[in-house]
Amino acid sequence: MTTPYLRGQELINSIRSTPYSRDLIGYHGQIPHAAWPNQARIAVQFVLNYEEGGENHIEHGDAGSEQFLSEIFGAASFPDKHMSMDSMYEYGSRAGFWRIHEEFQRRQLPMSIFGVGMALIRNPYVVEAIQSAQYDVVSHGQRWLHYQYMDAATERQHMDQAISVLETLFGYAPLGWYTGRDSPRTRQLLAEFPQIQYDCDYYGDDLPFWTTLTNTEGEGRPHLIIPYTLDSNDMKFSAANGFSTSDQFFQYLKDAFDVLYAEGEQRPKMLSIGMHCRLLGRPGRFKALQKFLDYIQSHEQVWICRRGDIAQHWYQQHPPTT
Repeated sequence: MTTPYLRGQELINSIRSTPYSRDLIGYHGQIPHAAWPNQARIAVQFVLNYEEGGENHIEHGDAGSEQFLSEIFGAASFPDKHMSMDSMYEYGSRAGFWRIHEEFQRRQLPMSIFGVGMALIRNPYVVEAIQSAQYDVVSHGQRWLHYQYMDAATERQHMDQAISVLETLFGYAPLGWYTGRDSPRTRQLLAEFPQIQYDCDYYGDDLPFWTTLTNTEGEGRPHLIIPYTLDSNDMKFSAANGFSTSDQFFQYLKDAFDVLYAEGEQRPKMLSIGMHCRLLGRPGRFKALQKFLDYIQSHEQVWICRRGDIAQHWYQQHPPTT
């Protein structure tokens, strides 16, 4: 006997009336005018991920070596030091950070740092450079780890440690958050930290938007999400089917910028560029960053800014409606 099933309008009604955790609708074509400063068509935001010294490592108490975002495609994890992996991460803190930092300083451009607490603790010279340049520091967690299967208590502890570390190092608590390898509980746990005004663990829009942050007690408050990117991101150099040359990366960034700049005549958007010290900091890839900076600086209606600047602008110009 065939099991009866819904179809047509009954199926539509059933799906639409069933609670669903995802938001697939967003601005549904009714895109707000961002009203960026100085009538900019586009807000371009550069993020430098500082993770070196916070990754998986037996000296950090982890079961094995790091596998993610390096020159080794499909790297194995060993229950011992992985000397090659160690040196690739060390390139980021020893050389890559400084190459990117000096380029932004030479051009007097702002940048945001996604800073892993443990990593920054290990390099006071990088902390001093970030402070001197007045870069925006967003918490990237205490560790550069996968949190998908981590228990809530440990993830909460790492959040608290990360916020306290950045506050101690820089003299103020971070306003933004980005785990990167987050868990289904990450955003709910953020509700316990009122100093966090926005998070970036989202890739599904070209503009910031408001949501409701609900804690474990069911109490909610408006919360800003500023989407990040994994496509205009140098992490694809570490993928077997990703970017291979600086020209490929530059062309992708240029194409993304051109589309959004044209759209921005009517509806300004934002473009995020994701960078890693050990990846884009390599000379053969760094050329793409220089060419892209030259290109966008040749346009007038561009707001190059920090993520904190975008958050402040959205709070002032597009406050939550509830």
